Amino acid sequence: MNSFGLVVNLNKKGVRKLVRQVADCLIRRGCSVLIEEGIAAHLELPEFGVPKSRLYELAECVIVFGGDGTLLGTARKVAETGTPIIGINMGHLGFLTEIDIPEALPALEKLLDGEYYIEERMMLQAHVYRQDKLVEHMVGLNDAVITKGAFARLIYLEAHVNDEYINTYPTDGMIIASPTGSTAYSLSAGGPLATPDLELMLLTPICPHALWARPLLVAPESVIKIVSLSSQGEVMLTVDGQHGLSLCQYDQVLVSRSPQKARLVRLRGRRFFDVLRKKLNEEGDRNGA
Repeated sequence: MNSFGLVVNLNKKGVRKLVRQVADCLIRRGCSVLIEEGIAAHLELPEFGVPKSRLYELAECVIVFGGDGTLLGTARKVAETGTPIIGINMGHLGFLTEIDIPEALPALEKLLDGEYYIEERMMLQAHVYRQDKLVEHMVGLNDAVITKGAFARLIYLEAHVNDEYINTYPTDGMIIASPTGSTAYSLSAGGPLATPDLELMLLTPICPHALWARPLLVAPESVIKIVSLSSQGEVMLTVDGQHGLSLCQYDQVLVSRSPQKARLVRLRGRRFFDVLRKKLNEEGDRNGA
């Protein structure tokens, strides 16, 4: 890897200093640095600026400065090119970001020395049909979530797997998550954890008004269809909590495994259960547990 694109969340504290340190390290090692030209101007690094449309095309690897949300947004943008991504955690939990700030420069040296591997993660795609016409196509790494609006009562969601009717859920919403997304919203809603090497989809109802409604695991080849039956109140579909669409009554949301995969750079020695234990304990400590 000789060409690195830097994706920078400017709202993170201390990010400007860290970006300069990383850029200096890369240049010293003979690598080229690419930053979206508008961001590069804000960072006072105009010499690294490239058009936004060309950043992912030119980069052999993308370094994300931010939290999991920044990395999720980047993963969707690079899905078609298959560009590897590595994240420097400047957020809170950081399940997806690989590097914590104190370790940033030593970790970068490991990366440049080839001490890494690529971990492929299953992604999801959602197609929305309205009156039998495709109105939206979205791709995400974590989840596709259908939820009620702020003032809506319970919504009714009809669920199918491979055209086989499951049931109609009176609920606050429904989460269809990938294994990566099992540690996100689905976990908060009572869904199971899945190791990231698995390929499957999790169907997790949000606060269902039915004792029979429990999380469901389905095969990765399946197509999950959710039909919004509610006529009153806003119903929303969001992918990775970032890309959204308002749904109408009888809209059909079809969620399946995407042909694209997220390619995350992993440094040797980092293990899923170590991260899981550490991050969940940190969250418990933060909440006073």
